[in-house]
Amino acid sequence: MSTSIRPELSGKNPYWMEKHRYYELKHFCLQYPIWKEAYRALDGLSKRPADLAIFSPNGEHGDPTAKCALAKAFYSDRMDMVSKAAKSSDEELSDYILAGVTEGLSYDALRARFDIPCCRDTYYDRYRRFFWLLDKERQ
Repeated sequence: MSTSIRPELSGKNPYWMEKHRYYELKHFCLQYPIWKEAYRALDGLSKRPADLAIFSPNGEHGDPTAKCALAKAFYSDRMDMVSKAAKSSDEELSDYILAGVTEGLSYDALRARFDIPCCRDTYYDRYRRFFWLLDKERQ
């Protein structure tokens, strides 16, 4: 899960952010596979009433289709936010950045697995830009 990037940059760096905010955003991104799985699992949830307990722990009754739609929108918004920040940080490297931030992969792991087409410095510059953009989006 850890990368070789330092959690806190120099205040002179254009993508500087507070260390704990970086960790908050990093852990936000690591939830991406969970959101993706939940989004897929919600397909047809209204057909299985036993699964509705996930959305109504108090046992309240309501419109299961609407609850399913709201939950899908919730997960979709978060996945889109992360994907949009990755594309905005660098169009060409967005897939690598997305894999790195959502799976916790380091540059070396990306290089070995996907043969990333840039050097370490370029990747980590875009990686920092990604978190800087995501910070602006989540405020």
